[in-house]
Amino acid sequence: MTLEFDAWLVGLLRQRGMSQKELAELVKVTPAAVNAWANGRSVPRYEKIAAVAAALEVGVDDAVNRRTPRSTPSDLEWVFQRAPEDGSRIGGNAAAYAFAANLEVLAREATQNSLDERFDQSLPVTSRFVLHEVTGRHLRDFLSALRWDSIEGHLREAADRRQKAGRVLIDGLNELERTERLVLLRIDDYNAAGLTGPEYRDGRFARVVRRTLDSGKAGAQGGSYGLGKAALWAASRFGLVLVNSTLSEKQDGRDERRMAGRLELPWHALNGEEFAGPAWFGAKDKDRLNSARSWWADSATAESLYLERADDSPGTSFLVVGAYDGSGDTEDLEEMYEQLTAGVAHNFWASMVAGGQSGPLLRASVAAWRDGQVVRHERNIDPHVHEPAKSRAVKAFLDGRTTSELTSREDVLQAPVSLRLPAPKEPREGGEHSGSHEAVLLVTPTLEDDPKPDRVSFMRASRMVVKEKKVTDLPLGHRRFQAILLAGVATGNASPEAEAAERFLRTAEPPDHNDWTSTEDLTATYVRGARQAIIDFKKAADQAVRDLLKGQEEESDVDDGPQILRDLLTLDAPKKSRAQGFPTVHSVEGSVSASGSWHVKVTVKLPDRGDPWVLAPIARFVVQSGGNIPVEWAGTLIPERNCELTRNGNLRFRGGVTRGVFRGVTDVSSHPVAAHMSCIEVEVPRAKEVSE
Repeated sequence: MTLEFDAWLVGLLRQRGMSQKELAELVKVTPAAVNAWANGRSVPRYEKIAAVAAALEVGVDDAVNRRTPRSTPSDLEWVFQRAPEDGSRIGGNAAAYAFAANLEVLAREATQNSLDERFDQSLPVTSRFVLHEVTGRHLRDFLSALRWDSIEGHLREAADRRQKAGRVLIDGLNELERTERLVLLRIDDYNAAGLTGPEYRDGRFARVVRRTLDSGKAGAQGGSYGLGKAALWAASRFGLVLVNSTLSEKQDGRDERRMAGRLELPWHALNGEEFAGPAWFGAKDKDRLNSARSWWADSATAESLYLERADDSPGTSFLVVGAYDGSGDTEDLEEMYEQLTAGVAHNFWASMVAGGQSGPLLRASVAAWRDGQVVRHERNIDPHVHEPAKSRAVKAFLDGRTTSELTSREDVLQAPVSLRLPAPKEPREGGEHSGSHEAVLLVTPTLEDDPKPDRVSFMRASRMVVKEKKVTDLPLGHRRFQAILLAGVATGNASPEAEAAERFLRTAEPPDHNDWTSTEDLTATYVRGARQAIIDFKKAADQAVRDLLKGQEEESDVDDGPQILRDLLTLDAPKKSRAQGFPTVHSVEGSVSASGSWHVKVTVKLPDRGDPWVLAPIARFVVQSGGNIPVEWAGTLIPERNCELTRNGNLRFRGGVTRGVFRGVTDVSSHPVAAHMSCIEVEVPRAKEVSE
């Protein structure tokens, strides 16, 4: 969007802190003339525009084309959000705890967001993951460009051991000081829309950089909760991410190198002043109190922050500063490289498959550098290497080469699977299709050494794997196989039914989009029966797999011998003793106290045996990715019925009873998020001590 001259002039005067009268004196015109320019009553001639540009210290091209001028490094600063006057505090970004903290989750969320923003639908999105470890001079130069001195004090004050976010900060600061190394992870996408839109009002830029839990997505796009971008900040030891975007449409007369930074910290105080936590890196906005704007950078600034892009194709580069694997499974650069590769390949192999008449939706690569030197060359991820059987099946479908029976290991069977589409509670404008959608099931033989055979993968428009599950109750002697269920627009059908299926399945996905199941969004959006429609769809897919495999059994080439010998060698399997089982949680009742702790009453169901059970109950805060976060108990647990405390603080349940009850209170200082924003679950694993 190009500004009119009056809007451009007024904005620059505010940013420069210059009055109309002062500009008139510099340009040598009357104040009335400047007032006419500022109110749109007239536009100056070229020579006056050049004089205005000189007075405002911007390029003539910027003035002629009404572009926001590029900012210089001296214009940049960190601006921290002040704490609210009501005394409320936030202990970090709650959205970051919706996912398990590992690099595979980061790769999944970032790549899904890139696919959702594909710009030219005839071309694939290109997604690049570039790790760069910096030490010595490279590290010092980067920290200087980042204005590290301006944020280090905030980081240290926010590093409170009583909070999870604080403990992560302490670990990150200690690691940087001990090793004098920093891992940067740049995630680039090309042929994507870029961070378009105004600075503060609704648009892609504001949703990504300024807002939390706002996705702005709909239809066939993958995201719906606005949580995915939080995985970027969660992957930084410091909660720090920088962006550089090339826009698919101009903003303020420009479309190249729109840059900004955001730091996510918990509440903290520094030099007697309280801060809410978040901070933004950019040019100080003189029109808004305590705000920093994104800035238009030159190539030197982008390079100094390791954010220069390879070409002028639209898209965005995110730089995760202090990238790490929060699970602790991956430590060094080479391991991080492998985990990112595995994360993209496992979740997006189908997006990278091309058909004879259609290209892939995605191309992806991973590279690793150390101080400007290549450690691992850029690897283009090949879906046929990582998932050969599944990729073969999708390619056969795209090429129209599926068959009705398996005559070789290369064949792919195809069958329809019906999805019932319930009516929405509030019909969309233009009507909403209800009825049914015909999804496509593909089945193909897999290799004998496939570690996870006999599974079906669910996917929709972007062909990201939503869920992979094992198919049960299969025919005896069936071929080992892989199956793919294509739903919605992934069927290659853009009909109203397919679009309706996309919307329906999208509401059936939890925040991390790893299943089709009952969700609050599904219940709120569709009439009664929506949950059952999802259950029936999954059951129908499993049954379709079984039906396809009937009659496709592999013939045995083993001679079983004469009948008389087979009768003599018939052996009955020994009877298995009934498994005793393990203690389980029967119910959890609880509430959040005024102090912010969970108070729970837990009933434990115990298998019947004579010996006592010694258990070590664990409380966890529930997050959507399945990587539920353990929290500590405050003090000792309180035995209430059929149990007692051991010397080690565990619970001993009496032998011969089938129920036991205890109470517990969680330690607020161990909470990753406020208790009222969480759900809690309790597990009762056996303790590593001998029962007495």
